[in-house]
Amino acid sequence: MNSVILMGRLVKDPELKRTNSDVPYLQFTVAVQRAYQKGGEKQTDFINCVAWRQTAENIAKYFKKGQRILVEGNIQVRTYDDKSGVKHYITEVVVDSFEFIEQKSDTQQQNNNYGNQSQSYDRPQNQMPNQNQ
Repeated sequence: MNSVILMGRLVKDPELKRTNSDVPYLQFTVAVQRAYQKGGEKQTDFINCVAWRQTAENIAKYFKKGQRILVEGNIQVRTYDDKSGVKHYITEVVVDSFEFIEQKSDTQQQNNNYGNQSQSYDRPQNQMPNQNQ
């Protein structure tokens, strides 16, 4: 079984991109604290994630750096060769759905009239973002 649920904070503002065939996607990183403490300090992992289509558009639209998010999906490992021919391995969470964790400010509530909501999508098969885009 390959299933992941993460809750953490966005490391930077999301930046929506599009593939060559105009499919929207979003690559982002979630900072997740581990329950384990070393020397009294909590440890933090930085988990790379990718979302597609409407899910990507909604995360980019409604989330900013530092906001808490819950994502559900699965782990994927992929490779690509850079311009020098060096093979790179990427491990990331492919996001199937997300949830709002924090209360929206009054301004955000006025701009969008929905509360906690999960988003899901149909992921394109065999289509991954190109690292050189």
